[in-house]
Formats: sequence, structure tokens, C-alpha cells
Amino acid sequence: MDTGAAGGAGGAQEAAKTATAQPVAEPEAEPATAAPSGPPPRGHSSRAPHFVKRSRTLHLTWQIGIAVVGFAIIVAGLAMMVLPGPGIPALLLGLAILGTEFVWAQRTLLWTKDQAAKAAQRALDPKTRRRNVIILIVGCVLIAIAAGLYLWKYGFALPS
Repeated sequence: MDTGAAGGAGGAQEAAKTATAQPVAEPEAEPATAAPSGPPPRGHSSRAPHFVKRSRTLHLTWQIGIAVVGFAIIVAGLAMMVLPGPGIPALLLGLAILGTEFVWAQRTLLWTKDQAAKAAQRALDPKTRRRNVIILIVGCVLIAIAAGLYLWKYGFALPS
């Protein structure tokens, strides 16, 4: 490499090589900074009313209220997973409420929606549907056999 002390022609050639090499390097750098496919990430802003956003204290109180309501609904949804009630919809509702103020809740809700869409796509796969129908038929046949054996042994009268 020419240090520039001995001969200016060598330095000019190096500069020409560098100038022609730059356009080749720029297109390689662009794909690395290109946005991933899919919708662009949306900026998060609070969905609180404007008069609430104006006051920092009022906005913090608003966020605490949203957090309390959202977590209460999530806890109720978790309880409804073992008790009678719509557990999963309650969990999703709690995340949606929390997502109005908190980015982590929005991301969790989006991840959950993506997982549900993937599960639905897998369930619509013909092989999976065929397997599920076979399992359903076998289960119904086993239940019918068990009911028939019970009726054969005990009849229609309840055992006392």
C-alpha cells in the first residue's frame, strides 16, 4: 500500500480504487438495515384522554388504575381456568386492557394472537384433521362400548 510519501500516482490510483469500491459496499449494507417483513412496528402511545395526559400525576394515577383493573381481570381469568367461567377470554381481555398503557402487554397480546393463528393453521392441515377425526371416532366407540357393558351388567336401574 502506498503511504503517499513516494509517488503521487500511486495515491491517485488507491483513491480511484476506493471511489469505485464504495458503491459496491453500500448495497451490501442496505439489506442488513432493511426492516423485517410484516407490518412496521407501531409507536406506543397512551390511550388515556388528553386531559389525563396533560398532568403527570393524573396520568400516573390513570396508569395505576389501568394496571389494577387489568391484573384483576387476569387473576379472575386464571381462577376461571379451574372454576366455571370463560378463563381464556378473561385473560385476553386483561392483556388488552393492560396493552392500552403498557408496551409489554401489547407485545404479549400480539405474540398470543400469532400463536393462536399458527395453531389454527396447524388444525386446518388435512393430516391433522384426519388424525383428530380418527381420535374422535375411536373415543366415541370406546364410550359406547363402556356404556353397553354397564347396561349389560346393571341394566337400566341404578345400582343401590
